[in-house]
Amino acid sequence: MRRLRGFLYLLLSLCAWVAVPAMAHKASDSYLALQVKGREVAGQWDIALRDIDFAIGLDANGDGDITWGEVQARHADIAAWALARLKLERGGDCALKAAEHLVDNHTDGAYAVLRLAGTCPSDSQALALGYRLLFDVDQLHRGLLRLEVDGVSHASVLGPDSGVLNVKAGETSRLAQFGQYLAEGAFHIWIGFDHVLFLLSLLLPAVLVHESRRWTGVGSLRPALVEVLWVVTAFTVAHSITLSIAALRIVELPSRLVESAIAASVVLAAANNLWPVVERRRWLVAFGFGLIHGFGFASVLTELGLPRDALVLSLLGFNVGVEIGQLAIVACFLPVAYLLRNTPLYRKGVFVGGSILTLLVALVWLAERVFNLKLTGA
Repeated sequence: MRRLRGFLYLLLSLCAWVAVPAMAHKASDSYLALQVKGREVAGQWDIALRDIDFAIGLDANGDGDITWGEVQARHADIAAWALARLKLERGGDCALKAAEHLVDNHTDGAYAVLRLAGTCPSDSQALALGYRLLFDVDQLHRGLLRLEVDGVSHASVLGPDSGVLNVKAGETSRLAQFGQYLAEGAFHIWIGFDHVLFLLSLLLPAVLVHESRRWTGVGSLRPALVEVLWVVTAFTVAHSITLSIAALRIVELPSRLVESAIAASVVLAAANNLWPVVERRRWLVAFGFGLIHGFGFASVLTELGLPRDALVLSLLGFNVGVEIGQLAIVACFLPVAYLLRNTPLYRKGVFVGGSILTLLVALVWLAERVFNLKLTGA
């Protein structure tokens, strides 16, 4: 029995270690919009200043604050670095240049804006795009692409394994676009540390029953499965509603408000495990705060600014991907948690200890987001 417990502990630890590297990393995205009409190319490329600083250094005086003057002094270096990592071909290499440099604010900070212009050798051949910004130093980076070729729109998420895109004139693949956003939905739930911790905080007590002011293991797997089903379904329905209305720009909320509310949801979910207020129907908590989490999921799609017809399909794929990512977390967590439910390791170490740790981390996030502080390096 001791060996079995040791094996289960190892398995639970492996699940956590698999998730930690991705969840602890702040997602890095750039936003690339290109219009190709015949031989002429125009577009805009938004790249986070923090990513440029990490790659080539912008903070000249090392004070931790990147100023417009520091960015302006490195315009040529920024353009050379970025354009060396973007390749466009149509009958041969398309000559691209940064025609203008600006700075803009996105939901996660300041971005350098490169207005692009260029010319291709051919006006009718297939277009090939190669993207490799930051992949040599950050495998989690993604390029969110909106491409229009001779009036036909395309959307894609460019990653280390999908950084090359080939588009024939007049061709559009909605199925491929759906598949890419499905994969990215799963990816974004796995790197969304706050979303994952909220979900896990609700799942931790699913294998326990609170009776006589103490937690004990459930008698069978059935009630645990029912609890998980209600929680995950409620969370899914709720964030699907707000993800849809936010991505379609029907309702828009300030990013700082949304991110602060998400941190607060993690605080309350973890605190409820330690000092139970909502002991039954935790699915109501999942639904209520899931509405807020949906606005957080929507940020990646609204930032991309897809045309409405492309957005609907991308939204569906992204939503399905988020659900697949959630189910993977549940599949990894629930069997091990059920088998360990009556052990001190789970009840004191995982449940109580994990809830305390989650509460402390979420309180730091809440302070950072409400008061616009920088308390961690994440």
